[in-house]
Amino acid sequence: MVNLEIPVVTTSLVEITRELSGFDKASWVISSYLLGYVAVIVIFAKLSDIYGRKAIFTGSIICFIIFSAACRVGGGGCFSLSQVIITDIVPPERYPRYVSQLSMVSSLALLCGPIVGGAISSHTTWRWIFIINVPISSIALVLAGVGMPKDLGLGHVHNASASPSGDEHAPVKSTFARVDILGSLLLLFAVLSLTAAFEEADSEFPWKSAYVITLLIISAALWAILLVWERSVTQKSSVREPVLPWRFFTNPAMVSLPERFQLVYELSGLDAGIRLIPFSLAVPFGTGMASALLGKKRIPVLYLLGFGACLQVAGFALLGTLPLSPSIAPRMYAGEVIAGLGCGVNYILYFLLIPNIVAPRDRAVGMGAGNQFRIIGSAIVIAICTSVFNGNMRAKLSTVEPSSFDVNSVSDLGGLASLPPNVQDTLKAWLSDSYNTQMFVLCGFAAAQVPAALALWKRNQITV
Repeated sequence: MVNLEIPVVTTSLVEITRELSGFDKASWVISSYLLGYVAVIVIFAKLSDIYGRKAIFTGSIICFIIFSAACRVGGGGCFSLSQVIITDIVPPERYPRYVSQLSMVSSLALLCGPIVGGAISSHTTWRWIFIINVPISSIALVLAGVGMPKDLGLGHVHNASASPSGDEHAPVKSTFARVDILGSLLLLFAVLSLTAAFEEADSEFPWKSAYVITLLIISAALWAILLVWERSVTQKSSVREPVLPWRFFTNPAMVSLPERFQLVYELSGLDAGIRLIPFSLAVPFGTGMASALLGKKRIPVLYLLGFGACLQVAGFALLGTLPLSPSIAPRMYAGEVIAGLGCGVNYILYFLLIPNIVAPRDRAVGMGAGNQFRIIGSAIVIAICTSVFNGNMRAKLSTVEPSSFDVNSVSDLGGLASLPPNVQDTLKAWLSDSYNTQMFVLCGFAAAQVPAALALWKRNQITV
């Protein structure tokens, strides 16, 4: 359900923003979820080390249910802990198989999400996309409450939390004393300020505005203080457990397509969701392929990361060169498949990589940190793509005589159907060009995975 939420909302964005009269704020609908998501992933993972997987996992589900009913922070805990739990109950040699199965569930959500979201927004109110979480997640809550051992995840953590005297069996005075409150707050606000700055840049405020610059400076300062504090907590002999251990830093080891379908090609939300199926189906194929190559062929993770990145670049490049005409080019589906395969390959790799390069006591926080930075990246990329789109469209709209168009800003683009046909054609061509530009931005980010992967280079390459 956590993975289903974003593709469901993405396909409903046009309908949501049309009712809320703010097309230029469409990315906030997704990023507001991601802000809550990224803010708690590492924190919840660390709390699960202290209070147990069951308490934090079921608490996250309850939070997800309550705020889905109202409308949304439990998602971050649900998703990250589902991965951590696998590493608790499965031996390392079987990680590829079980993580692949977990990825298949995520891919199923990716496949069903656009269709469900499109069907809901086309035939009823978009508010149902949040309400449906409640009964389904309630079932998950019951299953977790009944089936999960109360002490799951606590076995190897006790050794890490032994007393400063070195006696592993000495009792810890208080579980609350183990919580890194200051580190958690620093991490929370560092993430929120960074993501919010990128989200508002070139949307509500220019990049050079005091608002954006101030948020970026605050974020940089908070990250610096966080690193100093976590280094101190990690090296100090005390009960407190760092939320982001310093030893991590010394260890070397799709949003625009549904909018395009609806605004440029005049498809319903349901039709837009159906046309995302090639991408959605390609992701689990990529995941399964990577799992097989890792587990059976023993291909090093580094090589697969580069392979997945190249597939993403090729796929996004195809999607970035689509014609500006209001008809769907067949190569759009080829681009979806290639990009989906690349995303599927790289999606699974960090799940399998992290448990093999961190100590058992750091496994939960390591998985949480991997999730946290991945979702931070997603939020920032969405914000940058939105900024590029808005800037491109504003530049085009500024060249038009005031009497020519009734469109005054990017926020008015959600209501194209009310404009004259010739105006619609012009705006659709401009929208297509802006969406193409977004895809080339994604190409750049996909290519950036290659030097990031090279940071894992070792004489004896990492295999899983």
